[in-house]
Amino acid sequence: MIRILTDSTCDLLPKYLEKFDVEVLPLSVTFGDETFRDGVDLTHEEFYARLANAEKLPTTAQIPPALFEDAFRKHVEAGDEVLAILISSGISGTYQSACIAKEAVGSDAVHVVDSRQATLSLGLLVHLACLLRDNGKPVEEIERILNEIKKYARLWVIIDTLKYLKMGGRVSPAASVVGEIMGIKPLVTMEEGAVAVAGKVRGKAAAIKWVLGRMHMQNKADTHSAYVFGHTNAPESLEEFLDHFTLFTKTVIETRVGAVIGTHGGPGCIGVAYFETLPKDLQQVLAEG
Repeated sequence: MIRILTDSTCDLLPKYLEKFDVEVLPLSVTFGDETFRDGVDLTHEEFYARLANAEKLPTTAQIPPALFEDAFRKHVEAGDEVLAILISSGISGTYQSACIAKEAVGSDAVHVVDSRQATLSLGLLVHLACLLRDNGKPVEEIERILNEIKKYARLWVIIDTLKYLKMGGRVSPAASVVGEIMGIKPLVTMEEGAVAVAGKVRGKAAAIKWVLGRMHMQNKADTHSAYVFGHTNAPESLEEFLDHFTLFTKTVIETRVGAVIGTHGGPGCIGVAYFETLPKDLQQVLAEG
């Protein structure tokens, strides 16, 4: 049996993870002297309530190798193969922890994939892996496909407020004040495995138009791609976002973004992940999925 494992920054809902039998290991978030496991010790609402009242950003921490080693050994000793699909090594040491654990376990049954993605686009890759597993693909083939297709994954996130970028030192206080007055909405993506600002526009309506333009013009979504939509404690904003999409796809996954990723964007963010137009061989993979 193939056991699919990921980390909590994939941000897929518990009902999805249970349905597809995906095991999740948590990163952690620390407010002052209190440390919580992402998605385990704090509810979504409790985390964002704490964040709203925080005078400085909480810190986040990768998964330690020992946690991966315990999970890997459990499955290997049960005679299963493990496929771990993890947050980009460009923004977290979680992937490196998994590699250390794989070496300690010393089994070829453990496969570790650096997604080069995060949050919704990591969830997109986990979703594809589940479909491939359930269609009978061997673990080596799934690993190969993920490593080929991950560069076609696209993530667009609309940041609602500059407050948390300022708290994290990514925006100066002066720029934050001016930006808030002008209604500036940064647009964030993943580039070469790292978080990058793709643009800045005035107002939510313009930001949504910007995302739609990227999806349907420059990086047209593959017709067989699933879409993963998510929000940071802003379900109403997500519904408004969804109203702008005409989706010709069999799969739309709605979710919410947890503590580790939410720490840096703050509440009110909305986003989407999908695969852009793929080469024919990878198009066939999505069609079969």
